[in-house]
Amino acid sequence: MTTQNQTFRPSPTALLNPRCDASFKAMFTAETKDSDAALKDFISTVLNRPVKEVQVMQNEPPVQIITESQMSFDVSVKFDDGERIDLEMQTRQENYDYGARAEIQLARLLSTNNKIGDEWSTPAAYQISVLNFEFDKDDNSPLSWYTMRKENGGKLSDKLNVIFFDLIKIHRLLGKPVESLSKLEKWGLFLSYADDERQTGYIDAIIKSEGGLMSAKSSLLTVSQDELNWVRQNSIFKAMEDRHASMHNGMKKAREKGLQEGREQGLQEGREQGLQEGREQGLQEGRKEGLQQGIQEGRQQGLQQGLQQSKLEIARNALSMGLSIEQITQLTGLSKDEIENMSD
Repeated sequence: MTTQNQTFRPSPTALLNPRCDASFKAMFTAETKDSDAALKDFISTVLNRPVKEVQVMQNEPPVQIITESQMSFDVSVKFDDGERIDLEMQTRQENYDYGARAEIQLARLLSTNNKIGDEWSTPAAYQISVLNFEFDKDDNSPLSWYTMRKENGGKLSDKLNVIFFDLIKIHRLLGKPVESLSKLEKWGLFLSYADDERQTGYIDAIIKSEGGLMSAKSSLLTVSQDELNWVRQNSIFKAMEDRHASMHNGMKKAREKGLQEGREQGLQEGREQGLQEGREQGLQEGRKEGLQQGIQEGRQQGLQQGLQQSKLEIARNALSMGLSIEQITQLTGLSKDEIENMSD
């Protein structure tokens, strides 16, 4: 619990970050005229069509069968003509295929809106995702609209509509004269920098140019007065930071472990290779020396002893390499008994 003197709001004028999904939802679903006006204006801007009435729906549609997974929408909206929208903010890109996720979410939304006996006249459904990351880096447009089409471009029914609004592509417009911005670009800059006090003057100029943005700013101001909204936002950002730190530490440990294991493996392989090369070189040199000493046998007793020692060394190396006694006998000239006694 918070005390009267405790606050999670950084300053009396600080605004919630609308790129946080909880704050985004709070701004658009507060039960105020400003929130309703902002929601209608944003949807109208994205869809490029007038929106008169919207109804915020339960954000967790019921599952149809027990094996289905439950889905939760950030802001679930229904038009007066029955069309449905799932509007959500995506702060970070996950490891899964976000395009597939959007399609599945949208299919569920359309399915829950379908009624038996309506002869497949179910109103269209829209998945509008505001992304704080780039979904398609090859496309410079901030708004991408996907529908089902044939190879030649022909549409199917326009029932399924996936829309991505990429805020990262909007960032390059920061500082552009307000009068030269489109309404969609103004919304993108508002969502990107509304909480950034360094850009207050510029963003306020954008807000004053659009009635819908004035409603959005007013709604954001209202929900920013609520301590619980700051608790939710701070908790979400803290969880993201912890997750990022955990991933960073995990990657660091994995790299360190990989380096250590690589060093150990390299040393082991180096030793084994050195031993192998040493054995081969020793056998080669031993054979040569043994031959030379054999020719001089009887002339120098010291050389004889050296030859015998060389044969024994060769035999030990050969034994360690797994050669049979018969092969070592042929190789060194030592007797079977000598080799057996040595191996004991």
